[in-house]
Amino acid sequence: MADLKGQGALVTGAARGIGRAICIELAEQGANILATDLLADELNETARLVKEKGVGCEVEVANVTDAEAVEHLVDLAVEKFGKLDIVVNNAGITRDTLLPSMSDEQWDAVLTVNLRAVFFGTRAAAKVMMRQRGGRIINMASFSGLSGNAGQANYAASKAGVIGLTKSVAKELGKRGVLANAVAPGFIDTEMTAVLPEKIKEGVKQIVPLQRMGQPQEIAKVVAFLAGPASSYMTGQVLSVDGGLHM
Repeated sequence: MADLKGQGALVTGAARGIGRAICIELAEQGANILATDLLADELNETARLVKEKGVGCEVEVANVTDAEAVEHLVDLAVEKFGKLDIVVNNAGITRDTLLPSMSDEQWDAVLTVNLRAVFFGTRAAAKVMMRQRGGRIINMASFSGLSGNAGQANYAASKAGVIGLTKSVAKELGKRGVLANAVAPGFIDTEMTAVLPEKIKEGVKQIVPLQRMGQPQEIAKVVAFLAGPASSYMTGQVLSVDGGLHM
């Protein structure tokens, strides 16, 4: 497939897991990638895998909680690719604990990375895409942001905020041809979930109708759909990719 041939995409949290899979999938469809993360070695491996697809790939180690750094990333994408067609705000962290034990630092850390940084990325992209009169902003939400989750008050709040932000942006920017949508993964087999005790993983499989955890590639394909022409009349949507868990 080459639905995204020649387009320029910026992907945050691109060093591994879902972010790496998104970079590879967008590259499969022809997009040039600017991949960013704090993990330099893993980021370089992402770049190697992307370049195997025959597209351009730039890497930039950056902290997406720094507004100026995010503005630089957007400017760099435009400089390298001549335009910015796709932004995927994927970077995220967890600091799980039950509410009575949750520290201010745990709350602030998760809200800063998972919501504040998405705001920075969305705002910076919007300025460019409005001038272009076109573009796709895709934000990573979560099942937890739709349904809540015990032990994840900070994470669920951040992802619910991402959903509200995405819908508001969709209403603001639609008239300029800019589409904003969110993807809400469930339990996906990544480094983030690998630290869960095996007992919890097995329990998750029992409550998911498909009886398994998802794979990063399954999220990436939905992101690619939202980035491509097949979703041209969709904005302000939240696509759940969770094996039916939200039911």
